[in-house]
Amino acid sequence: MSDSKFELDHVVINVRVDIDEAAKIFGQLGFTVTPKGYHTLGSVNHLAMFDTNYLELIGVPEENQKKRADMMVTPLGIDGLVFKSEDVDETYKLLQSLNMDGDPPKAFSRPVALENSVEDARFRTVTVKSAVFPAGRVYFCEHGTPELVWRPEWQDHVNQTVHAEEMVIVSQNAERTAEDYAKLTQGEVQQSGLGSYHINLINSRLTVYSTDMYAGKYGDLATSIGDRSTIFGALRFIVSDLSAIKNLVLNLSTQVASVEHDQSLYVRLNAFDTLIEFIER
Repeated sequence: MSDSKFELDHVVINVRVDIDEAAKIFGQLGFTVTPKGYHTLGSVNHLAMFDTNYLELIGVPEENQKKRADMMVTPLGIDGLVFKSEDVDETYKLLQSLNMDGDPPKAFSRPVALENSVEDARFRTVTVKSAVFPAGRVYFCEHGTPELVWRPEWQDHVNQTVHAEEMVIVSQNAERTAEDYAKLTQGEVQQSGLGSYHINLINSRLTVYSTDMYAGKYGDLATSIGDRSTIFGALRFIVSDLSAIKNLVLNLSTQVASVEHDQSLYVRLNAFDTLIEFIER
């Protein structure tokens, strides 16, 4: 049951200049990857659409590296946690009241090629103060044209992924970090063990691990936190049939590392410093 009034909209993996390679690898992992999108802000992306949320692979073409210098300095790998907003102006007011406001709302679009036309998918976003959430970019997204994003032809995946269930956050001070995310999402912190905290959203949840808890769970596949205070450590996706992704991973043994469990599969994509956990449900 949800404690928070917010929903997860999407999670983001920053692949910087390697957007084509990322699309290729994620396609080989069995994701139906949308055609490359070109944002008016200068970035490019591919999406993997699920039921109520999605995965975004975002990159920067060489000619726009100065225009999107922010993308070139933010961490490679899992770098975005995005919540849904019905009205980013109202969300901005909330962020201001929490003293968590970053940049004010901005609007942008990208063309979407349909069968007989090209239409602009429109978005408005508002960011959260990066000093409060240094793991990566945290923001809210208002979809002006959701029908151009959640399209049935993009929601069926060979690997049987149906939902982005969880963002795993790793912190040197897990309890404090969990409290900050609960404050942001108007939710409640639930402690499930020493160094393990959860905040339930409407359609997913945030999990905050201590560095020891994270390393103990994922072992050699864990992303190094280095000298950072907190990172986005893993994405957890729900699949309807775990055997499908297991078979696909076998054919990518030179590009990914994996560990099998009874009801889950951990997959590390070293090229993008990204860890994904697939769980059957």
